[in-house]
Amino acid sequence: MFRSNLRTAIKRRPRPFCRGLATAPSSLIRKLLESKAPVDIHPEVLDGLHANKPVVALETALVTHGFKQPENHALASTLEDIVRSNGSIPATIAILDGRVKIGLNPSELERICQVKATKISRRDIGAAIATRLGGVHRGGENSMDISADLGELARCPVGIVSSGVKSILDIGRTLEYLETLGVPVISYGKTRDFPAFFSPRSGYQVPWNVEDPISAARVLHSQWQLGLSNGALIAVPIPQEYEATGLEIQKAVDQAVRESEQNGVMSSGNDATPWLLKRVGELTQGESLKNNVALLKNTAAVGSQIAVQYENLLREHDGFGGLSPQVSATHVGTYSRTEPQHESSGVETINTQKTQSTELIVLGAAAVDISASGAELSDENLLVHSTIPGRVSVSLGGVARNIAEAASRVLSNESVLLVSPIGNDSFGKLVSEETRKLGLRNDGFIVQDDCRTSTCNMILDAHGNLLTGIADMGITESLDVSKTLESIQNKKPAVIAFDGNLSAVSLAKLVKKCKEEGIKVLFEPTSLMKSARILQSVESTMSGTGIDFITPNLLELTRIYQDAREGPLELFSHSNWWKTLDNFSIGAQFRTDLEHLSRMNASIADSSRGTLSFLVEQGVAQQAINLLPLFQHIIIKCGEKGVVVVMRVSESTSPTSGWLREVSNVQGRCIVSQGSSSERVVICHSPPLPIERVVNVTGAGDSFVGALLASLVKQPLAFTQNPESLAGVVTLAQQAAILTLGSTLAVSPELSKMGIL
Repeated sequence: MFRSNLRTAIKRRPRPFCRGLATAPSSLIRKLLESKAPVDIHPEVLDGLHANKPVVALETALVTHGFKQPENHALASTLEDIVRSNGSIPATIAILDGRVKIGLNPSELERICQVKATKISRRDIGAAIATRLGGVHRGGENSMDISADLGELARCPVGIVSSGVKSILDIGRTLEYLETLGVPVISYGKTRDFPAFFSPRSGYQVPWNVEDPISAARVLHSQWQLGLSNGALIAVPIPQEYEATGLEIQKAVDQAVRESEQNGVMSSGNDATPWLLKRVGELTQGESLKNNVALLKNTAAVGSQIAVQYENLLREHDGFGGLSPQVSATHVGTYSRTEPQHESSGVETINTQKTQSTELIVLGAAAVDISASGAELSDENLLVHSTIPGRVSVSLGGVARNIAEAASRVLSNESVLLVSPIGNDSFGKLVSEETRKLGLRNDGFIVQDDCRTSTCNMILDAHGNLLTGIADMGITESLDVSKTLESIQNKKPAVIAFDGNLSAVSLAKLVKKCKEEGIKVLFEPTSLMKSARILQSVESTMSGTGIDFITPNLLELTRIYQDAREGPLELFSHSNWWKTLDNFSIGAQFRTDLEHLSRMNASIADSSRGTLSFLVEQGVAQQAINLLPLFQHIIIKCGEKGVVVVMRVSESTSPTSGWLREVSNVQGRCIVSQGSSSERVVICHSPPLPIERVVNVTGAGDSFVGALLASLVKQPLAFTQNPESLAGVVTLAQQAAILTLGSTLAVSPELSKMGIL
């Protein structure tokens, strides 16, 4: 048996894309969601898995059983902070109130540190959930029996980062058993000495050692490439400065073991480890706890560093040139990292034609991204309290800003207005000036004296890997809505797009104003955690057509559906929701058509991308149809499976629509309901277009939305006209996304050459 302090999953996820075009979650997560399993995945963790960011699982047994209050809570919070500071997302795991929690919020983390917790293994999970037992997930915690503990490593493709094996256990037999199971054991350091928790050397040698995070990550990556289903144990010795005291602590451990054998505690199962830890603490007068904390912090740092390097290797494997996960999507999922956008940088400005009208307003986040890297900078010398030669680059980012640039480039005029809050500071001036240099309008910025301009500061190593960073985003959520309402009142655009960085309260006020003015609304969910903010705005629109357009990916669609169905607003209990669904009059023929559509290949040219079965098997079509009373047009970005549009067309709102006379054409990838009502439900699939190269995954989803908005400005009836016009709009948006995927910039200058189809 052994103690593991961290677990990071290495099961290969789908090919990574940008936030807006990301693929579905892993099959395991999908099955959990579909089966309504008693599992709650924290939005930050789910968003990280979805966006292909490194995620590190943290055990809770040692925190709940090895430390007293309030030290245990402080330690648990510190370990999460260490994981984040090294570029990974922490997923602390526990069972609370009969539900498996993958990632804990602050109150849940505090709770497990206050209550008496029970340690459980695989055999106990079902019973613990059924009896609503509150306990902690142990992962590889050493209190598990040998068969359960080591057997899990043999069949689960995970990387376990631990402090080795305590000498209270049979280290030699443990290593022999791991060898029998085919589990590689790797020492993390310059030697092959296997550590013994408080001591860096147990007296046993292992076959392999690695000296840095990238080497450890290569081991895990090689196992994935070979299709091996087992995990690997990476044993990290206690930091060198604690080695001397560790030898003294070992004497206390030996004494505590002898006492436990004499008093019978050693044979008591789960009670043995807590008793031993407490007794060792007493014998060492607290020194063992200091060393324990030190090794926990060390494994937290090493584990998260390995996770980051592993994600980098996955990206290199898919041709992403070693970009770190945080480059493709930061923890808020809204930023780009590009070269400075000055007139001398070679970036093509928009060919503008002076216009007085504002046809499109894009409202949300505009940010400054600062990236600093140095040839001598690494995670080992990051904290040397000195400066080193390197390179600092500054660029513009933010979802709303990217969308506005994409729309402006496709329209090739100044009819697009970006409305975004900036501070009365140097960064605010930079955002305004750089926006002007790109040829975009900068008269929509709202200067807020008491706030700082949104900024993301990233520290990179020599290879472009993120070491740490700080994001300051508060200004967008504290937007001065009154000034924004004035812009809407004065400009009267045809369409307004909002990104999810705005607060739910601000969105509700702005959407209400748009409806009063007869302005069409598009909502870009931005990220999983922010996607459901729009629901507060929907309640006031349910008596009409609802929000006009929404552009979620598959995960965001599910999150919005779940919040609409189960959230406090009780939107699915609203009388207008039921009335609208009844008007659809969806019959057996539509269900049959949907079943046939789901059997079609997602890609015309590449059958390896599978079929459209996710429409039925994952409930995507059902979720979207249930959301149609809230959103009239739902444009779902399905990653490598293309784009699915689900919409409703009514004689009262679109009397000339060709869709009212259309019938289902499965081969044409469009199905139409044929009930007795004047309402029609339409589901259309646009296959993915071929992608020649991927340079930068950031901003492609925003380019998709920007091009979509440009089409809506020039062709307001494109969605409701006929199948051909809808296909043209979606194809244009897909082409814009592909151009940006092949560019180093957040929005490809090539969009200026596209034009409206």
